[in-house]
Amino acid sequence: MPAATPAGGQRFCMYYPVRKGSLQGLVLYIHPLAEEMNKSRGMVAQQARALNAAGFAVLQIDLLGCGDSSGDFGDATWTSWVDDIVQACQWLRTQPTSTGDTGATGVGPPPLWLWGLRAGCLLAAEAARKLPEPCHFLFWAPAPAGKPLLQQFLRLKVAGDMLTGNSKGVMQGMRYQLAAGETVEVAGYALNPALANGLEQASLNPPEAAKRLEWLELSTRYDAALTPVATQALERWHQAGYTVRSHQVTGPSFWQTTEIEDAPDLISATLAAMAD
Repeated sequence: MPAATPAGGQRFCMYYPVRKGSLQGLVLYIHPLAEEMNKSRGMVAQQARALNAAGFAVLQIDLLGCGDSSGDFGDATWTSWVDDIVQACQWLRTQPTSTGDTGATGVGPPPLWLWGLRAGCLLAAEAARKLPEPCHFLFWAPAPAGKPLLQQFLRLKVAGDMLTGNSKGVMQGMRYQLAAGETVEVAGYALNPALANGLEQASLNPPEAAKRLEWLELSTRYDAALTPVATQALERWHQAGYTVRSHQVTGPSFWQTTEIEDAPDLISATLAAMAD
């Protein structure tokens, strides 16, 4: 897809159109940060195919500097990623499978879903504020704020330097570099200060146009419960007028496991949540 954004270039996309039957909705997947994106590709592909079989048109996009899209990771900024998402939504809405369709309900156009994983949920909420229409949200393991995610990412550099005995002051040094507008190298990724700042300032606040939020968490514990931070975030969305539901699913945190893992219960739980 040619990017009609200030960053320009091409964005690699995978599109699953609905070729027959009733169109249930349009879904745009927004991936997480850096290596988490790579670890989750298998699970996302399985879910995209399952959603498509259930009547959803699904679009996956590699954002600027990620995967097979134009640019290097160091070229990416928070703003450029938000721009990519907005353009992808516009493209998805104009495809033949959705244009003129009234969807499964027969009333109005099929709903637009923004499906995010981890940092992708923060990007989804930010991009939705720039869309001309309200949308539904599907959040997988959402981060209520971006600051902990940035801290976690920077710690990869600290962990690497611990092996060489050079970890002292590494975190503070990276913070100084980013504050000075300098790019820092973390686990093979060049982190643009504009991306770091955008992520750090991001918060999972609901856009004004209220629709629906399906929030799915994963845990290997059968008695797992939402954290207080997640509960507070859900309450904010509820108070903003959204129809909000949370789902606790048994499975591994596949985006950060050492080996590539699947969470099959998440696929069925997602289908059930979006079908209701």
